[in-house]
Amino acid sequence: MKKTANVTVHPDYKISEVDKRLFGAFLEPIGSWVYGGIYIPKHPTADDMGFRQDIIDAVKEFDLPALRFPGGNWVSGWDWKESIGPIENRKVQLDLAWFQNEQNIIGHDEYLEWTKRVNTDPMYTINLGTEDIKSAAQLVEYSRIPGGTYWSELRKKYGHPEPYPIKTWYLGNEMDGHWQIGSWEKDPVGFGIRTHELSKIIKWIDNKAETVFAGTSDHHKHFPEWEMAALEQCYESVDYISLHHYHSAPEGDIANYLNISSVFEDYIKTTIAICDYLQTKLRTPKKMYISFDEYGCDFAKQGEVLFGRRGWQDVTKSYFQFVPRDNVFTTNDPENYVDNSFGSPSHQMLNALAMASVIMTFLRHADRIKIGCMTGGILNALAFNGQHVWKNAAYFPFYQMNKLTRDGVSILPVVDGPTFNTEQFALTGSNQSHAYENVQAIEVAVVQNEEKGEVNIFMINRAIEDDIEISLDVRGFEGYKLAEHIEMYTDDLEKGNSFEYPDVIKPTKNTDTKMDNGKVTAVAKKLSWNVIRLTK
Repeated sequence: MKKTANVTVHPDYKISEVDKRLFGAFLEPIGSWVYGGIYIPKHPTADDMGFRQDIIDAVKEFDLPALRFPGGNWVSGWDWKESIGPIENRKVQLDLAWFQNEQNIIGHDEYLEWTKRVNTDPMYTINLGTEDIKSAAQLVEYSRIPGGTYWSELRKKYGHPEPYPIKTWYLGNEMDGHWQIGSWEKDPVGFGIRTHELSKIIKWIDNKAETVFAGTSDHHKHFPEWEMAALEQCYESVDYISLHHYHSAPEGDIANYLNISSVFEDYIKTTIAICDYLQTKLRTPKKMYISFDEYGCDFAKQGEVLFGRRGWQDVTKSYFQFVPRDNVFTTNDPENYVDNSFGSPSHQMLNALAMASVIMTFLRHADRIKIGCMTGGILNALAFNGQHVWKNAAYFPFYQMNKLTRDGVSILPVVDGPTFNTEQFALTGSNQSHAYENVQAIEVAVVQNEEKGEVNIFMINRAIEDDIEISLDVRGFEGYKLAEHIEMYTDDLEKGNSFEYPDVIKPTKNTDTKMDNGKVTAVAKKLSWNVIRLTK
């Protein structure tokens, strides 16, 4: 029996303008992401600073709007002052987050220079694990003050006469996590006060600055209590709350893998409820916004589930990462690329659908989510190894939504079609999910740009076995016509793009799609990505 779905889109169902920073990326010096990745001085395309020009060109082609850096867990043990000035005077530091030796060849100024060369807006993460607020204030002074003070003049002395265009500052990274260097897991109120005080200082130094509170990461066991206690202390001095989540599904469980949006929806809605509760409690008109600045998706093997602490991971073994290991800290050689988990993902098509699903979820919450940073935006969607650059399948939805939503308004779609269920799972103490029922197989997000006379409808078919015929009601957009239907799918989920074979998975035109009397009829192939474009 043919499967059908009805989708209704109307211009009156406006959500909010879309912030271009929803399509940002995240960068951290893990493995060969930086050394041996974006930085290889002997690479054939290396520029005057040793940065790979082929990667710079690819990022510029994507038109990356914003980049959050330099970490990540790594940043909570990093001393920024040891990364400025002549390279020969910089100190090698232990990186306790990833058991590396941080050489500080690429330091504060080099990271910011790279963002300039790829033409993206820098969003800077401050160490609130092992550094104090005085050091953080000096970092902002060094970066933002034109001159006349010790730190600003030191920046000029080191060859950077103009202040850096940093607007957004992240105040710590995942500071609730037991894995974090200098964790504030046991003192949310103290961290909220610390965040508040630093946010004040930053805005006294630069009254145009935005600050981001480091919220609870990955639905941790103390979510949402930790969040509420900490955010209450700094609610009126920060502008965003930071969310992170890495969604894992049992190996081969495509339904749970592609139900990523339901998991993110729960996390986002709970966080919005916390913020709105605190807004009422504090009797303030200020609305809190969200920066979802780390996210990803993968399959994972069954691990050990240790019960305790509400059924989550107990305080043993790997809880504090005190498992036996070789006491070796690796040094990432910029001349030798070493592949790592952030490289080409298995099941590229599924990963493309999952990442697109997350961004579509952000679009449906565009009134509250203003920043998004795909962890694998660089080195996953826009893929590279030690020699070459190419586009994995995830690149294309990421690129299309980045381009087609600029200066647009998100519109809430209504979907009624085939559904699927998922089973609960618990892979580890912290990686688990309850069962979901009646999840729509067709997922949709819509953005209209009235000035350009465009409506772009982004659509995923998450059905594993069935193509679905779509009846798309767009009668509310009077005077619009069907411009094109772009689709992307593969008949072999094991295959993916590489430098040698860059076009295994790529978007194509579907010329069978029709529009008549304000209704579009299209077929969304199983496990496919679709863009239906209307023009006036």
